Amino acid sequence: MNRRTFTAAVAVSLALSLSAQAAAQGRDPSRLRVALLPDENAATLIQNAQPLKAHLEQALRKEIEIVVTTDYSSMIEAMRFGRIEVAYFGPFSYVLAKSIAPQIEAFAVGVEKGMPTYRSILLAAAGGAVKDIADIRGKPFAFGDQASTSSHLAPRAYILKKTGLSGDTDYKPVHLGTHDAVARAVQAQQVPAGALSEPIYRALVARNVIDPSKVIQIGLSDPIPNYPITMQGNLNPALKQAIRDAFLGMKDKEVLKSFRIDSFAATDDKAYDVLRETATVLNLDLARMK
Repeated sequence: MNRRTFTAAVAVSLALSLSAQAAAQGRDPSRLRVALLPDENAATLIQNAQPLKAHLEQALRKEIEIVVTTDYSSMIEAMRFGRIEVAYFGPFSYVLAKSIAPQIEAFAVGVEKGMPTYRSILLAAAGGAVKDIADIRGKPFAFGDQASTSSHLAPRAYILKKTGLSGDTDYKPVHLGTHDAVARAVQAQQVPAGALSEPIYRALVARNVIDPSKVIQIGLSDPIPNYPITMQGNLNPALKQAIRDAFLGMKDKEVLKSFRIDSFAATDDKAYDVLRETATVLNLDLARMK
């Protein structure tokens, strides 16, 4: 081997060694993109997330960009291709994301009133044709995004369990995208009934977006595992620990308020197996919903 060939071989070997070392150390970007689930109006979410942005910038000493994608599928794809580092998924959208992006890690879950769970509320227009769940037979029923837990998966399972009615066969599912869109449509009697997250519904009432006298409650789902905070698994271990600490140690009520929770607790992927089982019971094609 001549000197030129030897020098080139050493350079290639050194480059590969440095590349492997960098991969082992993980990514440590100067700017972290934090995505919030687009379950309400994007402008409202970004405005409410400013205390979160400030908290993370102080805790992590990094620039934080708050991201709200156009829909659940876009958020899943962004996490899949590494266009965001941290994401606040809905429970079922996390399950969908994990199925195509196994590198992502769920590490924290919201806790409200001591419980890491929440419920879906099913509403009907006051004075309308729907008085209880069984009345939705043959009628439109409003859901949010297809990948939403409390505005699709959980209420769909609740309806099947309580009445035996199956979507597309016994009633007409109408997907309106966001939780607030469902509540507004029911209140305006654009649809006779629909379902959304109970905490979001309560928040809409508190903000005078929804008049509770114009809707009636016709159902409340079983407890659902709460929204998980996730991150890319290929981040630097020290950065991953700092991100965990920033959420699990979060005490600022103003920051927690944007999540509609009291605190965060540690979680992992197994906590969401119940949703995979529910999707199977409903015969939902996960591949088609991604």
